[in-house]
Order: sequence, then C-alpha cells, then structure tokens
Amino acid sequence: MSTQPHPAEPVNLPPDQAYFNRELSWLSFNERVLKEANNPAYPLLERLRFLSISGSNLDEFMMIRVAGLAGQVRTGVSQVSIDGRTPTQQMAAITVKLRELEAMQQDALATLRPLLEAQGIHIKGEDRIDDEAEEWLRQYFLDNIMPVLTPQAIDPAHPFPFVSNLGVGALFNLEREDDRSDLVEMVLIPGALPRFIRIPADIMGDEAIYVAIERLVCRYAKLMFPGFTVRGDGVFRVLRDSDIEVEEEAEDLVRYFRSAIQRRRRGQVILLEIDESFDPAAEELLRDKLGLEQAFVTKTGGMLGMVGLGDVVKEDRPDLKFTPYSPRYPERVMEHDGDVFTAISEKDIVIHHPYESFEVVVDFLRQAAADPAVVSIKQALYRAGQQSPVINALTAAAEAGKSVTAVVELKARCDEEQNL
Repeated sequence: MSTQPHPAEPVNLPPDQAYFNRELSWLSFNERVLKEANNPAYPLLERLRFLSISGSNLDEFMMIRVAGLAGQVRTGVSQVSIDGRTPTQQMAAITVKLRELEAMQQDALATLRPLLEAQGIHIKGEDRIDDEAEEWLRQYFLDNIMPVLTPQAIDPAHPFPFVSNLGVGALFNLEREDDRSDLVEMVLIPGALPRFIRIPADIMGDEAIYVAIERLVCRYAKLMFPGFTVRGDGVFRVLRDSDIEVEEEAEDLVRYFRSAIQRRRRGQVILLEIDESFDPAAEELLRDKLGLEQAFVTKTGGMLGMVGLGDVVKEDRPDLKFTPYSPRYPERVMEHDGDVFTAISEKDIVIHHPYESFEVVVDFLRQAAADPAVVSIKQALYRAGQQSPVINALTAAAEAGKSVTAVVELKARCDEEQNL
C-alpha cells in the first residue's frame, strides 16, 4: 500500500475569480479607511481625520488610476487586465463602487456633524451665526477673500476660464438691475486660501464655528456684483488627469518630468463635482465648456471635497484626538551624549520607526556634515517633503566641502514636483 500523497488536482478558475482587479481592490482599501471614520471607539476629530484621508485618497485615485483607464478607453485600447476585464468594463465597475463610496462619505459626515456639534464644533455652522459674527464674516470677506477673487464673464466675447486641477469655484446667474439683461459670471477660489474659515473665539466663545469658503463666496456675492441681482448660483470642483507616463529612456529625466508636470496641470477633466442646488442653466453651461468626455459627474447635497475637512481636524481640542505618541530616542546614542558615530562604533544600531524617533537619523546626517573625518555622504530619498531636515543636512554637508550624492525617486506619485 503506497503512502505517497496524491498530487492535488489543478484548479482552473476563471480570471475574475482567480485574481482581484487592481483598481477595485484599491477602492476596497479606501473603503476600509473610510470605515475608520465610523468607529465609535475613536475620538471624534480622529474619525473626521479618517474621513478627510479617504477624500484625499479618492482624489488621487481619480487623478491617477481612473485617468489612466479613461485614456485607454479614449484611445480604444481593448487589452484585458489579468482578471479578464477590458478598460471599459473596469470603468463601469469603478463607477458603481465610486457612487457607493461617495454616499458612504456623505453619510459619515452626516453622522459626525451632530456629534461634533455636541462638543461645540460646527461644520457649515451658518445657522448659528449671530449679528456680531455676521459682521465679522462680512469684513473678513472684504479684507481677505474678495481682493484675491476675479469674477470672469462667461459669454461668446470671452474665452472660458481655465479651471485648475483640484480647483473650486462658483457660477452665478445674474440680472442687471437697470436693463434686466442676463449675465453669467464665474469666480474661481485660489487654492492658497483656507478651505474653512473659523469665526474667532472672542466672538463665539467656546463654540468653534467653521464656514466653508465657497459658501462664504456665495453668501456675499452681492458685494462682488453691485448693480446686479443674483438669480442663481452653484459651487463646483474639478479634478484633472494627473498621471505621468514615464519614458525610462528619456535623455534627461529631470527635463522630461518638468515638462510632464506642466502638461499635467492642463490635463483632461476626470471628475466634476457640483452641489445639488446648482443652477440648472449654469450647470448646462459648465458641462458644455469643460469637455467632459470620459469624465465622472457627481451631484451631492453634502460637502464637495472631503479632503478639506483636514482644516477642522486642526482644531485645538486634544480631548477629541488620540493621545500624542512620543517615540523614544535610542538610549545607546544618549549614553554617548548624542554622538552617533561613537555609539555605532560599539555595535550596529537598528532604528525601529515609528517606535523610535527619526530624529536620530537627522542628527546622524548633521553630525556627518560637521565631522572633518567624513569625506562623502550617499543618500537615497523617496519623498523628501517640504522644508526637509534631511535635505538641509545634506546641503550643509555639501557647503562644508563633502562629496554628497543623493538618489531621488522622481516618480513618487503626486510628489514629483516637490522631489524635483
């Protein structure tokens, strides 16, 4: 009697069962991020942070993943993915899942708002504005917002304004008071302005009242258009194709990426978000002028651009956030009065992030930059970040006469410009 195990029969599954679709799998991941916003065990502002993160993730997914698929559909690519779907089939499946996620985001915000209000934090808190707060908002608009806004007429005599990626704006249907003639004006809100305006504590006391900047623009539209009656308005948000196709054989990758980043700013519109109360005539005009081939159009009665909630998360309420975690600094380095080289000479050190502070790495580079025995420094960087202490340390080393070589990943998604 043989004791040898019988070989398992091969299982031949169809592609859609044998493999997960990459794009749908990513959406499932973001759904798990979004579900953290509904976790009652988390502090309220941390739940709002997860909602903001899910919005940021979804924006990047649209600008990169969906934009790539839309390009394939536009050019007639019919090659199937490993799970057996054509680009058109993937876009159809993504559309269904996107609608579900967007509804879940609005539901999460609707759940969090009354809970935050019970703690004195009001998002879209226009209904709580008294006369003093109204006067402050009006003056703030006149002093800080209106001077940087440029209303632009939408008519055959003027070119349609360019709406940048992640741009938020408003369309106004106006009627001239003297001759009753009609006019459509667009106001684009500069990205450098804060998404939410907080009314000062000396006016509202313990209540934190946040008003979205686009609502403020609509609220005080009459100040921008004297002599006109505002008959309708609507807020919109645009996402554009931000995918960069990399040519590995390019002679000068830096020059190639600089050029690609410039082109990316004028990429095809991938998503148009509009609020539910958008004026119908203005909506039709916007759809026509933006060229929405292969673009998603979503209408919502809630908030546009969930990523903007990150401004509210900054509210100084430690009782509504996780207890800050302080990573430890390696004890062996401290035993040598911060001399990293001496500590390493005794024994190699492995730094476990985030449990141990990254500051020891920065200190190591700073010490190397100042040490006359150090001849060269070689460093690999993926996402350098703004005002990076690592970059500052490497710069100091180069200025001190060291030979500094840094290998930078130019293809880090959405950080290409920063890395350049």
